[in-house]
Amino acid sequence: MAQITLIEAVTQALAYEMRNDESVVVLGEDVGVNGGVFRATQGLQEQFGEMRVIDTPLDEGTIAGLTIGLAVQGMKPVAEAQFEGFIYPMMEHIACHAARMRNRTRGRMTVPAVWRAPWGGGIRAPEHHSEANEHLFTNIPGLRVVMPSSPARAYGLLLAAIRDPDPVIFFEPKRIYRQYKEEVPDDGEALPLDVCFVLRDGTDVTLVTWGAQVKECLEAADELAQKGISAEVIDVATLTPLDFDTIAESVTKTGRCVIVHEAPKTAGFGAEIAARLSEECLYSLLAPVERVTGFDTHIPLFRLEMKYLPSVERIVEAAERTLAAS
Repeated sequence: MAQITLIEAVTQALAYEMRNDESVVVLGEDVGVNGGVFRATQGLQEQFGEMRVIDTPLDEGTIAGLTIGLAVQGMKPVAEAQFEGFIYPMMEHIACHAARMRNRTRGRMTVPAVWRAPWGGGIRAPEHHSEANEHLFTNIPGLRVVMPSSPARAYGLLLAAIRDPDPVIFFEPKRIYRQYKEEVPDDGEALPLDVCFVLRDGTDVTLVTWGAQVKECLEAADELAQKGISAEVIDVATLTPLDFDTIAESVTKTGRCVIVHEAPKTAGFGAEIAARLSEECLYSLLAPVERVTGFDTHIPLFRLEMKYLPSVERIVEAAERTLAAS
């Protein structure tokens, strides 16, 4: 079995669903002839034709509205926003129509659509090309927000997202698009949505994260292990609906928690997890919950970019503070 990257796993999942479900269509800017800015849809138009892999105008609002129209008429559209910073013009359609359609029609109509967006920093890109804005969508009822952290999870979660009867925002951490490879069988097996994945067992502190920061958390867990500290690592994967039970079970065991995310700290999704831990697990906590995040600024250009992103050093320091506080 060949090893593939995360971006190749996205392509593999799209191709599998398009082969096996004729209602699946792909649309977006440059997704056809050019195969997308990151080549996530490379070769799909040659396989499935221009009616199913559609190059759209450079108009995110039109893409979002067209996606909803296709979905309510029985198609399963997968739309691409070239970068997460380009998704803002889509939000009116997503928040006001896609997320509300099931409720608005009392279940008579749903929007089985996926919006894919390359997400996050770390690739030396200009303004609007490196944003981490997942928290803007986690507060919208009716949406699923999903973010894979490996090739295997990208493949399985994207299959599940396309098959879901309701709208899904699928953020793809582009910093790790081609960072490493793993074996991913093209067997059509979806992974469950709304489930956190425990990637590493531990007893002293819980590291909770998603997307590209999973890599740093696993590396931090290795460094902590060398100091005799056992860290459990949880990949949230589906931010909403949140599988809080898995996080609570881990924190009840370890008594300490460090939440790591790339988005700005204030009102980031980590704040929601921290609030729920204080509400539901307060008597299990041996130390205050720590957050290691981006800063409350726009992500800087490339000279300072890596200083903005959560680092292994910052994660280790936060974990050690939780041990020192108890």
